[in-house]
Amino acid sequence: MKNGSIKDVEKKLLSDNWYTLNKYTFSYQKPDGTWEKQEREAYDRGNGAAILLYNSKKKTVVLTRQFRMPTYVNGNEDGMMIEVCAGLLDGDNPADCVRKETEEETGYKISNVQKVFQTYMSPGSVTEIVYLFVGEYDESMKVSDGGGADDETENIEVLELDFNEAMKMVASGEIKDAKTIMLLQHAKLNSLV
Repeated sequence: MKNGSIKDVEKKLLSDNWYTLNKYTFSYQKPDGTWEKQEREAYDRGNGAAILLYNSKKKTVVLTRQFRMPTYVNGNEDGMMIEVCAGLLDGDNPADCVRKETEEETGYKISNVQKVFQTYMSPGSVTEIVYLFVGEYDESMKVSDGGGADDETENIEVLELDFNEAMKMVASGEIKDAKTIMLLQHAKLNSLV
């Protein structure tokens, strides 16, 4: 980390129950040259990767639906979220991660994936970088029902949706996951489907 406007960084572990929550105390140099002490908490769950599966001939996309407790406690009435396939890197490189997650979650075994960008999804409080990919699928790649890894209690429902219907679901608020919206918009802007 190299930023001349930051010094005296102290890190204190607040929790490592699921992932890690750290409190950082540091000195920050303001534009007028004076220094102020600041404190921030940062949640570190590792980096992740996500992929939009699309079929340009059928004009469809494959998404998933699963329960997300943080959304449930913050106003999502049933806690269910429609999302692109995604997962934590867990030591894999991002491309290998999306291949593995695609097979576990959707049942499609894909080999060709294209990274489109990487992003910090919530840079004010979460350290995670999410690597975003697209990949074309067809029925010959279907090797299982998907649904998620047995040991991860994901209970994933696989959805194959008409692309235009998925875009309408973004507009209506039925799809409200940021990485999914970004990848669907990318597909639309680049005429993938």
